Amino acid sequence: MRVRKSAAAGSFYPRAREELLGLLRYLFSSLGIEGIPSPNESGARRIKSLLSPHAGYVYSGRTAAAGYSKMAEDGIPETFVILGPNHTGLGAAFSVSSADFWETPLGEVELDKELISAIQKHFSDLSFDDLAHISEHSVEVQIPFLQVVFGNRFKIVPIVMGVQTPESSISLGKAISIASEELKRDLVVIASSDMSHYIPEEEARKRDQAALQPITALDVHGLFNMIYKLGISMCGPGPASVAMTHAKMKGVKRGELVRYSTSAEASGDRSLVVGYASVVFRE
Repeated sequence: MRVRKSAAAGSFYPRAREELLGLLRYLFSSLGIEGIPSPNESGARRIKSLLSPHAGYVYSGRTAAAGYSKMAEDGIPETFVILGPNHTGLGAAFSVSSADFWETPLGEVELDKELISAIQKHFSDLSFDDLAHISEHSVEVQIPFLQVVFGNRFKIVPIVMGVQTPESSISLGKAISIASEELKRDLVVIASSDMSHYIPEEEARKRDQAALQPITALDVHGLFNMIYKLGISMCGPGPASVAMTHAKMKGVKRGELVRYSTSAEASGDRSLVVGYASVVFRE
């Protein structure tokens, strides 16, 4: 049994289990949610994709928690396909972990190997490559939120994208959707992405609002065009586009912005900020 150990514990979120649980409780309660939300056993399961930030929890945790609170209301999926950008530059263009389990301070989560094989059948560029995952945080930071809400009642498919183009993102999104139909797998695609980086808050909000328009409209090419036009330093347009494509394939018409914030919410520094958004895509 191969276990991928945490790379982000102790930096992006606490290493100690109780400290991590305490922080997660605080993040949810700061949104007016009483304690950690319990999943709705009879939820309609209308959410097909989620856009969630991946900074340190002290900065982006509230905005991430807002998205996961919506996930809890919606029911319990079987699998979460979590896609993040490649910050390290290591590994293949599209890297899926070959581990059997991923570990965080909240325990181990099993990988959905059957679904991975089905996705690879329709997207041959997706390869097993652990190098891309060794030090990457973008996928990992989503998992404690899932664990604290859903316990161990789900599997994951962790994918790191070193190449982010409209065409490849659409192809991967379609492959995930087709694979889910073939296996009759109830899944949610989670796109791990931050928005604008290290610019004044007023400008960050302006640019991010512009990017969120094509995101909520499920317009992949529109998103990339807006990024090029305004120079938006979004850290994950590829994962976002995969999530948008999958949602569109599942009949979603429009995304819903759940929460937007910047790092100034935690730091108080409005001169250079990073933007964060949670968006749910439901049919």
